[in-house]
Order: sequence, then C-alpha cells, then structure tokens
Amino acid sequence: TRSLLGVFEEDAAAISKYINQLFQAMHRIYDAQNELSAATHLTSKLLKEYEKQRFPLGGDDEVMTSTLQQFAKVIDELSSCHAVLSTQLADAMMFPITQFKERDLKEILTLKEVFQIASNDHDAAITRYSRLSKRRENEKIKAEVTEDVYTSRKKQHQTMMHYFCALNTLQYKKKISLLEPLLGYMQAQISFFKMGSENLTEQLEEFLTNIGTSVQNVRREMDCEVENMQQTIEDLEVASDPLYLPDPDPTKFPAHRNLTRKAGYLNARNKTGLVSSSWERQFYFTQGGNLMSQARGDVAGGLVMDIDNCSVMAVDCEDRRYCFQITSFDGKKSSILQAESKKDYEEWICTINNISKQIYLSENPEEIAARVNQSALEAVTPSPSFQQRHESMRPAVQSRPPAAHTSSTGSLGSDSAALSALSLDSLVAPDTPIQFDIISPVSEDLPGQAKSSGQSGRRTNPFGESGGSKPETEDSILHQLFIVRFLGSMEVKSDESPDVVYETMRQILAARAIHNVFRMTESHLLVTCDCLKLIDPQTQVTRLRFPLPNVVLYATHQENKRLFGFVLRTSGGRVESRQTSICYIFESNNEGEKICDSVGLAKQIAFHAELDRKASEKQKEIDRVKEKQQKELNKQKQIEKDLEEQSRLIAASSRSNQSSSEGQFVVLSSSQSEDSDLGEDGKKKRESEA
Repeated sequence: TRSLLGVFEEDAAAISKYINQLFQAMHRIYDAQNELSAATHLTSKLLKEYEKQRFPLGGDDEVMTSTLQQFAKVIDELSSCHAVLSTQLADAMMFPITQFKERDLKEILTLKEVFQIASNDHDAAITRYSRLSKRRENEKIKAEVTEDVYTSRKKQHQTMMHYFCALNTLQYKKKISLLEPLLGYMQAQISFFKMGSENLTEQLEEFLTNIGTSVQNVRREMDCEVENMQQTIEDLEVASDPLYLPDPDPTKFPAHRNLTRKAGYLNARNKTGLVSSSWERQFYFTQGGNLMSQARGDVAGGLVMDIDNCSVMAVDCEDRRYCFQITSFDGKKSSILQAESKKDYEEWICTINNISKQIYLSENPEEIAARVNQSALEAVTPSPSFQQRHESMRPAVQSRPPAAHTSSTGSLGSDSAALSALSLDSLVAPDTPIQFDIISPVSEDLPGQAKSSGQSGRRTNPFGESGGSKPETEDSILHQLFIVRFLGSMEVKSDESPDVVYETMRQILAARAIHNVFRMTESHLLVTCDCLKLIDPQTQVTRLRFPLPNVVLYATHQENKRLFGFVLRTSGGRVESRQTSICYIFESNNEGEKICDSVGLAKQIAFHAELDRKASEKQKEIDRVKEKQQKELNKQKQIEKDLEEQSRLIAASSRSNQSSSEGQFVVLSSSQSEDSDLGEDGKKKRESEA
C-alpha cells in the first residue's frame, strides 16, 4: 500500500511541477495580452494626438491626419477587442488553472502532511504500546496507552482514506485543469477573431463543442466517483472500528493456522552490544520459501532468511510479549521477532511452520495445510488435564495420547512395512504421559545419594579447576557437540525397531501442533564414548546424562532430517522391578544423521574398547596363571635342589664319619702306645688336645 501510495505521490508531484510550468506559460500569455491591449490603446491614443503635434519641419498634412485618425479608430476598436480578450482569458483560462494550483494541489500537500503526522503519531503510540511490561503492568497506564493507540490508529485511518480519496480525485481534476483553460483560451480567441473570421469559428465550432461535452462528462464521472468513495469511507469507518485495537479479542477474530503466506509489521531485535539490543519496526512478508522485509521508502523488499526447513519457536525475550525465534536450517542465522497481537503471533508461527514443510510448493497449499492440521487433530485426542496444563504454556507439560484409535496415516514420516504389521499398542505404552520439557537439577546431588539414570546434573567449573575430581569424559576419545532442541519424551513398550522412534515423533509433534506448544528447550548435546550429555548453553549445567550402554536404539526421521531420537533402557518405572524404555525426541539444525552417525561411532569405539578391556583382562589372567605356574615350578626346582644338597651333605657327612672313625682307631692305637710311654701327665695332655 505504501509503495502504491508512493507512486500516487510521485504522480501528484509530477502533476504539480507540470501545472506550475503551464501556469507560468499561460500567465505570460495573459500578461502579453494585457500588454497588447494597453499598447494598442496607447497606440490609438497617440494616433489621435497626432494632429496636435507640432513638428518644426512638418506642415499641416490633412490626409495624413485623416488616415491616422482612421487607423486610430480601427486600432481603438482593436484595443477594445483586446481588452475583452484579456477579460475572457482571465475568466476562462487563468481562473481554472489558478484554482487547481492554489486549491487542489495545496489540498494534496496539506493532506500529505496531516497523514504523515498521523502516521508518526500512530508509530509512536505503537512503540509505547510495545514497551508495555508483561510483569509489572499498570492498568491505568495500559488503558491510557491502549486508548492512545485506538485514537491514533483511527485518526491515521480516517486521514489516510481522505488522502487516498483526494489522490484519486486528482486524476480527474488533472484532466479538467488541463482542458478547461485551453477551452477558455480557444473560445476567447474565437470570440476575438469572430468579428472578422467566421470561417475560423466554423472550423473550430464542432471541435470546441466536443471538448466542452467531454469536460462535462468527466465532471459528471468525477462527481459519481467522489460520491462512491465517500460512501465507502463511511462503510469502512463503521466496519473497521474493532480493528483499531492493537490486540483484538481472539474469540471474535480467531487465528488462521492454514496460511502459507503472511505479511504485516513486526518488531525485530538488533544487537547493539554484548548485552544491549534495540528493536526496529519493519514490514515483513513471505515470498515463497523466503522471509522478506521492507523499510519505509524502499522500492522493494530485501531477503531476511531462507525459511525452507527452518525451525520456529516461541521465546521469552527481555520484557516483551509475543516474541518468537526463527532459526535457519543450518543453524547459522536466527532472528527474534515480536508480533503486535496474540493473533498475529500465532499466525506467524503457524505460517512459517507450514512454509518450512514446503507446503507452499503444492497446487493448493492452504488446502494441504488444513488437511495436515486436521490429521494432527485426529492423531491425538488430549485429556482435559493436558489442555489445562498447556494453557499456561509452561514446560514439562504432559499428555495422554490414545493408543486404540491412533492411525499411522497421521505419521509425519513415510509409513514402513513393519509399522503397518504392528499395532500401536505394541510400540507405545497406553496412557503414557508426554514430557515436553527437561527437568534440570537445581543443585548437586549429595554424596551417597543414588542418581537416577539420565537425570543427574553436574555443573562445570567456570574457572577450569578440577576440584580434586577427574571428569569422567576426560579420557574419552570422542568429543562431539551439537545444538539440539528437546521436543519431548515418552515411555515405549518396544526398543527393537526404528518404527518406535518414528511413532513417538509423530505423537509428540501432533500433540505440540494440537495444543500450540511452541516452546522448545535448546541445549548442547555432547557425544562421548561413555555417555550422551545435555548441557545448558548458558550455565554449563548438565541437564541430563544418558549412559551410552543404555542407549539401545537411535534413528533419524526418514524425510525431515532435522528430527532424531533414541530409546534409553532404564531400570524401574511405573512397575517396579522391571526395565522400562523411554524414547527421547530432539530437533537439530539439519544434523540428525550426523548425530546418529556420531552415536554409532561412539558405541563402536566403546564396543572395541570393551573388547580391548576384556582381552587385556584375559591376557592379564593368563599372565597371572603363567606367573603362578612359574612360581610353582621354581618352588619345585628349589625343593629338588635343596634335596640334592641335603643328599650331597649326607653323603659327605657319611664319608667324613667313616674316615674319622678309621683315623680315630689308628690314633687310639698309637696313643695307647704312647700313653704307656708318657705316663699320667702325658695322658692328660693328650686328652686335652684330643
């Protein structure tokens, strides 16, 4: 509308410029005619005074005087005709173009200034309204601001309609302002020459008659158009009164969820520093799979983001309401926008969500979008508690999707042969609540307190100190980090087929679509050889921890590669003393297959590490057995050696005893012979020596 208005304003400026030039030319004709009339009258007067002149060398020439008097009479008659012509030019030529220039063109300029002032007042009122706090709302201030928006919007609308009416009328007045002065000029000239040029009058009479008839027809058409526009303005003023409110009643004006095109004003957040940001109001519109924006004064819109396969979610942004975030398919670009009302807020999210599924490429996009939404409505029948919990848009919302009459035709992915052969009861446990948000731990678990599988939290030291404990992932070979958004989780009955993951994706996404659960928790998924971790990107707190051996199944969506999920087998559940399986569904930045490949690589590395560990333990056991056998062998050899040594010692001892006995016998015999010779003293000495 503003672009079209710019064309009309440019046309009005061109008309004004051209009319000013034409006015100056016609004014020169009028001035020249007045000058000609005055000059003719002066000439006639001078010719009449010729006879009163006294020339030193001239004598009385009665012929010359009579001739000049005749010329004076004729010229005086011509002067009278020129005076009449000047009067006719003033009335028939100068008056219409002067009226158009001084009244109609100035009216356009005045309405333009009034419209600009009203538009600026409306923008200021909208800005004040957008800054209303959702936490500390003052009812008096809110009422004043709402009344200000109502008044300024109504003033802008009324001024705009009168301004547009004047611009449309200008197209007719332009024709009239060009034709009427020319008609008056020609009629004045004909009247001037009519005294001596009847033929000229006959030649132009039919043409001038036709021109006069055309001017009358244009005037009648203009009067009819002005009457119709005045009636339209009155009807629009009555019908548009509820639309002046910035946030209309959603019961009277419900949101359209099947749109594949949307246009309107949004507030875009622009970062001006590390922690500061500003908001700019621009006109946004969708064009195919692109989101475009156009500032005032621009000829055309500019590309903001490619929204094919993008993700959109509601966010809490500073102190503003109705904010949502759009993230491109590769996750490299995102924009935070604020809608004016809840109706626009929901319509923008639904429209971008429909475009991201590339529904707009079909022949009947709105019909297909309605059918997809209807399939989602038929896929999940919520319990009353589900809807009550979702009205507040809080996290950790739960639902009980039915399992008896849920149809696989509502699945977001392509149907598989295995799923068609199984009933839904064999995949998803009946009466299973859906958890839409992550329950993060507030504080560290106490020592000795048992941690539940997949829900233990650990805060990373921001100063990089270990604190005396070694991180469990420090020795891991694989460290890969992905940006993911948690969609939901629910208990499943089977963990043997990827169809379980597909069916869980379908039920969770259908429940979100039914109950307008657009909020998603963004986290960092860390894949290691030991576990999968969900880490808060702001506080670096581990929200959830999934031991890798417990991850028994993982798969990505068959069509939407941004969706992936895995099944975690845990001990305990609704029935004690049995293992339960929980399926977790996430949305990534088009990296679902990469995450599944990373998890598969981590399990392979863990499997090979386990094989290496078992082989190492087996080798150690073999080494211990060999060492034990070697020790036994060495011990046996030592015993045998000791026995041999004992045998040798016994043999040596026996030989020594035998030789000593023989020597003792010889010594005794000799000693006895000697004793007989030595006497008593000699015997005692011998005994002592012996």
